[in-house]
Amino acid sequence: MKTSETAQTVDVHFTDTSGQKMAKARNVPGDCTIGEAIQNVLSQLRLPQNDASGRPIVYHGLHEREGRHLQASETVGASLQDGDNVVLQPNVDAG
Repeated sequence: MKTSETAQTVDVHFTDTSGQKMAKARNVPGDCTIGEAIQNVLSQLRLPQNDASGRPIVYHGLHEREGRHLQASETVGASLQDGDNVVLQPNVDAG
């Protein structure tokens, strides 16, 4: 059962693609977007925010329970449940 968007908060686990860096985001507001939630945990995970050329790295979330990519505009309350795991994947542009 998904949490309603008006729900107070959810606790979510975020990891990098290797699974070695983990952060638990507690009390994430249900009306927060996935993009905002990802931005808030990047520093906790100590993930780079710029590539070698200085361009910003955009991270996307893979929702492990559902096996799908989350859209940055989706809300936490509509997409995630307490205890869900989200794997952060950098957007790689082939140059």
